[in-house]
Amino acid sequence: MKKTALYDKHVSLGAKIVPFAGFEMPVQYSGVTEEHFAVREKAGLFDVSHMGQFFIEGPGSKDLLQFVTTNNVDALENGKAQYSCLPNENGGIVDDLIVYKMEDEKYFVVVNASNIEKDWNHISKYNTFGAKMTNASDDMSLLAVQGPKATEILQKLTETNLSDIPYYSFTVGSVAGVNNVIISNTGYTGSGGFEIYFNNENAEQLWDAIINAGEAEGIIPAGLAARDTLRLEKGFCLYGNDIDDTTSPIEAGLGWITKFDKDFVSKDTFAKQKEEGVTRKLVGFELQDKGVPRHDYPVVDAEGNVIGKVTSGTQSPMKKIGLGLAYVDKPHFKLGSEIFIQVRNKNIPAKVVKAPFV
Repeated sequence: MKKTALYDKHVSLGAKIVPFAGFEMPVQYSGVTEEHFAVREKAGLFDVSHMGQFFIEGPGSKDLLQFVTTNNVDALENGKAQYSCLPNENGGIVDDLIVYKMEDEKYFVVVNASNIEKDWNHISKYNTFGAKMTNASDDMSLLAVQGPKATEILQKLTETNLSDIPYYSFTVGSVAGVNNVIISNTGYTGSGGFEIYFNNENAEQLWDAIINAGEAEGIIPAGLAARDTLRLEKGFCLYGNDIDDTTSPIEAGLGWITKFDKDFVSKDTFAKQKEEGVTRKLVGFELQDKGVPRHDYPVVDAEGNVIGKVTSGTQSPMKKIGLGLAYVDKPHFKLGSEIFIQVRNKNIPAKVVKAPFV
């Protein structure tokens, strides 16, 4: 198992460490609920250094990314970021990712930890454009400062005016005396904040500086478990659960990042799905009775026929009810449809609702 540069820090803080995507990662510190509410109401600090980072540069860099991703890279200006996905040849998804335009002919791509090698090989396979590719994943760390107090806390540590960085934009600056930090207004919690990328040797220095700067605002370390409940309340997809090599972006409700004014892998498949409709869709649901839905639980209709399966589920800390995401067959995926989630052989009534849940 790999370890992030902050592994010893997490152990010293008493974090519960679990294997995740080939890394030893902190799943929780003080407890999932406490960490969840800290991020929703104040601030939380996440070590997400297990994520992968590639630099793609040179004259062919844009053409390569334009062909291997679904979103339109042409729309990116310098200092802007874009959520996108890598489609495979069979109409599925290799991974979802964020593409940053550092400058003309230089892009920074952030991918999921479990897919670093897979994504690298997939993009490399299509690199007939002569782009220079660098896998910086082992050399870089990533911290996510998330929550309504995140900007206030981070602003104490940088001369960069954070309020000048809109959502899905970034700059390169100095944080807590560390230079060349990518400061990005992105996140996976839906509570606002920043993600910062930097070299591994600065990880402890930046972690300590952020925790100390946010003491008065109530910042606490947060682990993967809270990250999961936070993203789920906002209806954000998790690769390996809600999207994978067998799900299309159209089925997953990611039509908004699938742009047909360019050529890309599996374009014709997705265009046909968009035109003709799909037979199943990823939907949000809320339980109408007590129960906690979990990954892979069956979704059934009123007669007990299987019509889908849960991909992500939890007891929402904010709403105090069971909710989640599920692929549901037509016509049951319409908003307001009554479906049932099989929880321990009991069919719990649920309603198809629009995400985000909170």
